[in-house]
Amino acid sequence: MTRKITEPAGQTRRGALRTLAAGAGAAALPLWARYAQAQTSEPIRVGFQVHRTGIGAAYGRWYDRTTQAAAKLINEAGGINGRPLEIVAEDDGTDAKRGAEVVEKLATQLRCDVGFGTLFSHVVIGSAPRAGELKLPYFVVSEGHHVASGMLNRWTLQPGITDVKSQVQAMAPYVSSTLGKKVTMIFPDFAFGHDHRDYFTAALEAQGGQVLEHIAIPPTETSFTRYFPRIPRDTEVIYHVMVGPAVLTFVKELGEFFGPSRPELFGFIDSLEAVSLASPGLEFLDGSYFWEGNPRYAQSDQTSHDAFFREQVGVDENGASVSDPDDVSTYAHMFGCWETLYVIKKGMEIAGYQGPDDRAALIEAVEGIGEMELSDQHPQGAKRFNGKTHQAFGHQYISQVQGGKLIKVHTTSIEDTLYPDEVDYTTQSL
Repeated sequence: MTRKITEPAGQTRRGALRTLAAGAGAAALPLWARYAQAQTSEPIRVGFQVHRTGIGAAYGRWYDRTTQAAAKLINEAGGINGRPLEIVAEDDGTDAKRGAEVVEKLATQLRCDVGFGTLFSHVVIGSAPRAGELKLPYFVVSEGHHVASGMLNRWTLQPGITDVKSQVQAMAPYVSSTLGKKVTMIFPDFAFGHDHRDYFTAALEAQGGQVLEHIAIPPTETSFTRYFPRIPRDTEVIYHVMVGPAVLTFVKELGEFFGPSRPELFGFIDSLEAVSLASPGLEFLDGSYFWEGNPRYAQSDQTSHDAFFREQVGVDENGASVSDPDDVSTYAHMFGCWETLYVIKKGMEIAGYQGPDDRAALIEAVEGIGEMELSDQHPQGAKRFNGKTHQAFGHQYISQVQGGKLIKVHTTSIEDTLYPDEVDYTTQSL
């Protein structure tokens, strides 16, 4: 099935008029002709800072596939402001220092209009200051609270994916009421993990619960058994979120340590992203719970937008590549690349973006976007973009492992994820 991507309601008057004017004849024109009326036929260059190597490589592979699929659709529909979209990819090695160097290269040597795509929080934190110095709009697809906390700058935005603080705030009531109030947390020892530590602890305490132990593990660790004796005996729930190439080892060793008598398990799907639930040794996960940013398995209430997204990216109903069932996607995160590219497109259309002189206008346009409806452009769900904090807020999903699949059992509201503003980036100069 192939169909034209749908526009969400609420687009600008200018965008609506442009669509009506272009729609009559554009579909019949060859691709080159669709760009002919633009002030320039030079491509709009999106600098893709991608984790091709390092601990984020599995994410980088699927972030790339998702980005290329969205860019293809955008170009088939006429590009952005009558110009083709070009993805200019550079590997940052999932390394903070190298990330800043990549931002510099994208802005100066490769003449990119914007930067895009960074996931791991330490790379975002290391790269964003340089983007601000270069006045390069920097659209990250991370989950850390670093953007909304005010740590970064007005040139850095996270409009296509939610942050950890909003996620855990929405999850804590379910964990406390359904699974238990005495929790041990296991998390990676860097900024992303520290966000989980700080914000889930506070959210659980607000529900009358208690975190008994915080166990921080280096993200490059390859064996985990020696950490597990630190789990207190009276733990009712183990909250786990791990990242990197050793995640399968982590969950296997957790199962071997506890055997059949384990506490309840609530994991962020990061602990199993790109890992098949059918992997030997994961049988113990049956009945356990996971947060998912986007349900890996097609659910019984699957929307047409999710089906369209899967088709375009090449993902089957189980969340794996249609060409290789063993190649499991990072489905809970990668939608953020798709949605962020469409936010960039919409912002450029509102701003009438033609080149680097319009970068400030692009930032201001995106700051004013506000509500984003469920659509082909936003297949994960509706979102609310806070222009002051540069952070998107959206629905969160809790799934339970049932018969070797993740079955959605709870969906939060957007209101469940909201918290008071900690910064107003719009007061900063551009």
